[in-house]
Amino acid sequence: MQLTVLGCAGSAPGPDRPTSGYLVEAGGARIVMELGSGVFGALMRRCDPFDLDAVLLSHLHLDHCADFSSLTVHRRHHPAPPYDVTERRLPVFAPAHAPSRLAAAHAASLAELAEVRLADTFDFVPLAPGSYRVGPVDIEVAPMRHICEAYAFRLTHGGASLVFSGDTVPCPELVELARGADLLLADSAWREQAGRADYLHMSGREAGAVASAAGVGRLVLTHVLPWSDREGVLADAVAEFDGPVVLAAPGAVYEVG
Repeated sequence: MQLTVLGCAGSAPGPDRPTSGYLVEAGGARIVMELGSGVFGALMRRCDPFDLDAVLLSHLHLDHCADFSSLTVHRRHHPAPPYDVTERRLPVFAPAHAPSRLAAAHAASLAELAEVRLADTFDFVPLAPGSYRVGPVDIEVAPMRHICEAYAFRLTHGGASLVFSGDTVPCPELVELARGADLLLADSAWREQAGRADYLHMSGREAGAVASAAGVGRLVLTHVLPWSDREGVLADAVAEFDGPVVLAAPGAVYEVG
């Protein structure tokens, strides 16, 4: 299994970092997790978007799904698609309200909001705790603790396992999902802060503590806010987790397993 970071900034893009986006390739399958601001261009540099086998969206904040609109335009309006996209609809695993939320971006007027549909191009699968499968890849889903409906994913293939936290605060559900995983890709927005808002994100220290409690093989810190102290976030995580820890960077590739 191979993980490529397409974007890793939290909440808003930085000057050289798109927001959340990750490509997972395993057993011939290509799965993109998140399509935040600026991610679609990075995806196109890595593979043909028509070759995707599935999209996973942990939640529907724009820094995780803004470029879904770009994918929609590409699939609907490309002059020479390699296949009929209405016959090979792309599976999209996302919160149940995704079809209407994502379609709204393509309404030409307020009157069209209730009429626009994307089901001719995408096969929306509403997320719930449990197991799913994309080709040879098993996907386990667990609910996270964020300010909206949000999920984490565990992808497994050939004995290798990757866990992506999505956006969450530390919680038992994430520790259990990540237990024994080869790699944990964890929301690490900032350094520890006094009086911060609840149910937003983990700090570097908290991400390190989750990785330690779950006994993962290595930790990749992502979703660091553009104005956060990246090296400080890394140092805080290293203090809590004695395995390998790195900061995600656009274009970075990790072999999992």
